Amino acid sequence: MAHFTPRPLPRLMVAPTGARRGKGDHPALPVTDDEIVETWRACAAAGADGLHLHIRDTDGQHLLDADHYRALLARLAPIAPGAYLQVTSEAAGRYSATEQQAMVRALRPDHVSVALREMVRDPADWPEARAFYHWAAEAGVAIQHILYAPEEMRSFLAALSAGKVPGIHHQIQLVIGSYAGDPPSFADLETHVALMAGAEGQSFDWMLCAFGPEETACLVQAARHGGKARVGFENSLHMADGRLARDNAERVAEVAAAVAEVGGN
Repeated sequence: MAHFTPRPLPRLMVAPTGARRGKGDHPALPVTDDEIVETWRACAAAGADGLHLHIRDTDGQHLLDADHYRALLARLAPIAPGAYLQVTSEAAGRYSATEQQAMVRALRPDHVSVALREMVRDPADWPEARAFYHWAAEAGVAIQHILYAPEEMRSFLAALSAGKVPGIHHQIQLVIGSYAGDPPSFADLETHVALMAGAEGQSFDWMLCAFGPEETACLVQAARHGGKARVGFENSLHMADGRLARDNAERVAEVAAAVAEVGGN
């Protein structure tokens, strides 16, 4: 099989919604499709060139639905020419790996984020996961692999060596910190970078997201290592000085300026 080379990740992707937060966390967090569209307009003007999409059902709960995604992507296409539009496959405690994969197969998006820990919750899940990863490469679906800890990076690199995940060039979403309040670890970031650098015969296009008020500082550090940035209310509601951000666009503007100062991607 020929190696599938995906389009490069955007320099700055906004993740404005996430699967868990709502209006009670911040009144400007976009939940409806209309709000997501307007948030994208503001964030694009502030410097974002990519959008990480989550959708909600009529009760405001996290949703994986190919038809709903397809309709929202169609709305965004004319107002986001050239932008990198990525859907999530996140389980968020509601979906099995089989259901996640079925949604991606039905939608066949250009770009999707997929967490290794959700595809392989047990070693027995590898045959189904392997089939999914190989199908995506053959179908031209660009997967950004979400890795939450250095041990997951090691597992991912082992999967590459074993041919469970195909290809020689991979898109990565590194995550440091958590919704639960665990602070982001700069040491974990350094370990991730070292592991990628040592992966013989493989190359990586990678991005960082970080939880909490340290988000901006973490994204600047990633830029120093050649990484790209994902910013937004999915991960942090606060500016670098600790105050509550007005909206996603304000977070984008701050990070865009901070990354530019260090010559980031």
